[in-house]
Amino acid sequence: MDGLKRAITQSLQFKLSVWLAAVITGFALLAGVFSFATTFHDANELQDDQLRQIVVLADQHKLSVTSEDPPVYSGVADPDSRVILQTLPTVGQAPEPANARDTVLPLPSNLPDGIQTLTVRDEPWRLMVRTLPNGTRIVAGQQTAIRDEIARDGALRTLLPLIVLIPVMLILTSVLIRQMFKPVKQLALELDERSQDDLRPLNESHLPTEIQPFVVANNRLLARVDQSMALQRRFLADAAHELRSPLTALSLQSERLGAAEMSAPARERLAALQGGLMRSRQLLDQLLALARAREADMGQAEPVSLRRMCHQVIEDLMPLAEAKDIDIGIEGEADASVLAHEIDLKSLVRNLVDNAIRYTPPAGKVDLSIQTAKGQATLQVSDSGPGIAEVERQRVFDPFYRILGNDEVGSGLGLSIVKTLADRMGATVALQNTDEKGPVGLRVCVQFSAQNA
Repeated sequence: MDGLKRAITQSLQFKLSVWLAAVITGFALLAGVFSFATTFHDANELQDDQLRQIVVLADQHKLSVTSEDPPVYSGVADPDSRVILQTLPTVGQAPEPANARDTVLPLPSNLPDGIQTLTVRDEPWRLMVRTLPNGTRIVAGQQTAIRDEIARDGALRTLLPLIVLIPVMLILTSVLIRQMFKPVKQLALELDERSQDDLRPLNESHLPTEIQPFVVANNRLLARVDQSMALQRRFLADAAHELRSPLTALSLQSERLGAAEMSAPARERLAALQGGLMRSRQLLDQLLALARAREADMGQAEPVSLRRMCHQVIEDLMPLAEAKDIDIGIEGEADASVLAHEIDLKSLVRNLVDNAIRYTPPAGKVDLSIQTAKGQATLQVSDSGPGIAEVERQRVFDPFYRILGNDEVGSGLGLSIVKTLADRMGATVALQNTDEKGPVGLRVCVQFSAQNA
């Protein structure tokens, strides 16, 4: 939960969405308040104009006004917005009592001409007073509560489009921000899907201008890393080549020395020397294989038969298996063609089988099998050795990493070479226990995209 909260609060997209939503909502509220106030005021002004028009009509004798039966002018649109039209008492004449007819307002005679607000019968009224040429004074009045209700209804109607527009704008803003950040997400996905050896520059042509400087700087970093890795690979290959010649010379000299007569202790020491030279040569061979595996892919890959490659590797390593009395062979008759360079595929299979033979105890068993399903080809190399604990399975792909407590002579490069070659061929490598009931034996599964099965 804390991680999700931290990811949300640190998200630029989230912050931008929140700020834009806050700004849009704030401006919408201000616009709503201003619109409501303006419409409310205009509606009241319009009703004042209606009162003036009624008085003008009365002045032109288009409306009759009598003190005995004051008429009621009703608005056409809303009967509740009635306007009372009556005459004012003359100066010195007392106003009608409060319990008089409801249609007659008890108004004082000294009201000035014009628009004004007066409380009558404990209710506020909006009045328009006018003195006619004959001296008659008329007044048109409307309850303020009714006027305010009409004005308020009109003002609220002006807010309806704004109320609908706010969530629409927020949704559109969120969608637009998500679309604007889509290139960044695609860029992150592209980087995440790349292999560790893929250091090609990123395409910045389709990216926003604000992100392009970051991508350009990242491409420069990738170029420097690629150059550094190329120098390391070159140094590794050159060092291995340079060491190979003196080791070969030492091996030849030790063989010549072995033909000479010597004491038993000297011969034991010579045997130890020859064993060390053989392990050194094997290490150099694996270093060269690792250097070749990490080189850039050159040339066009072609379909290669997995079964044929397994037969070749078994024939090459059969003396090593016979020396340990290990039963080695291919299970089943299945075959599949995979798109790869033949030398890469052979190196991958050879390292798998070599590892299996070396770490399988005498009189053990090493089995190879090929399985095909749903356009995928899987090569499995199983042995009856000690296996690899689950916590160690990720680290065994690191160069020169060896499991503690294992006395078998090795360089720790076999599985690293396999992983590097598999990544270059677009294959995946998985480690499993041969015995599902316990951590006994190791099964290495390499899954390829099959060309034909």
